[in-house]
Amino acid sequence: MFRLLITRLAAAIPLMFIVATLVFFMMQLNPVDPTATLLGDDTSPEAVAAARADLGIDRPVLTQYTSWLGAAVTGDLGVSWFNGEEVTTLLTRRAKVTFSIVFGSLLIAISLGVAMGVTAALKAGRWQDRTVTVVSSLGIAVPNFWVAIILAAIFAVRLRWFPAIWTNSRTETPWGWIHTIILPCIALGTASSAAIARQTRSAMIGVLQQDYIRTALAKGLPVRRVIYKHALRNAAIPVVTLIGFQISALIGGTIFVEFIFNIPGLGTIGVESVQRANVPITLGFVMITTLVVVVANIFLDMSYAWLNPKVRRA
Repeated sequence: MFRLLITRLAAAIPLMFIVATLVFFMMQLNPVDPTATLLGDDTSPEAVAAARADLGIDRPVLTQYTSWLGAAVTGDLGVSWFNGEEVTTLLTRRAKVTFSIVFGSLLIAISLGVAMGVTAALKAGRWQDRTVTVVSSLGIAVPNFWVAIILAAIFAVRLRWFPAIWTNSRTETPWGWIHTIILPCIALGTASSAAIARQTRSAMIGVLQQDYIRTALAKGLPVRRVIYKHALRNAAIPVVTLIGFQISALIGGTIFVEFIFNIPGLGTIGVESVQRANVPITLGFVMITTLVVVVANIFLDMSYAWLNPKVRRA
């Protein structure tokens, strides 16, 4: 397992820079001139030229790239072109918000999805199974942003149980932080829990039909132990694989949810940086999100080794 961990971590470093390199050159196709946004439309050509020289975007593209890459290797991702704040500091502050929402959404999705899937598998063909199938189909079909709007309208605006928008004063305490992100987490976790429920149901039905499950039940082992220790563990590998895809989907989904709830996270600043052609922020955003997805998939690989001893020996 340790060798597998080292291999995955070593492969993550070039992957991050390959993705960042692609994004860097794609950003060169962006028609937006950051100096126009920075200085305004009524600006003299001399002022624009001076601003471009100050930002370093008057240099050849390859020179800009090698300069950024040389600094990034040392951990320096530059500064924002619009406020002069260090990219690392800015994105680290925002990443805490975004990834707390992603973690909360994933926790809801796994807990609810696995529970629904196991229930549907145990009651296959009955009304419980049909109910889970219908609910999960609706959960997959309904967009996250629509769920977020409905939740905000009902529980934040009408009932006033939760805040409708992010405010720093409410998030100074752990409970205030959790209270603020509950609705965004539910909105994001809905579709993911539905997908996990369907995958869990499918995998569990196949495992429950195996001979060793019938043998364990025939020996008189407690049903709960057979289901959760033997059946669910053997059915977990395809579910874990799906969870890996859901992590990427949740990170992407935070973009919409952050705009709806006015959350100062990575999604809002990522979209803003692309719209304003703020290259240092865009590249930092891409590297952070890529790193999180890679690390999450490494942990999933470790879980494969725990679930399946054959993978551990390989």
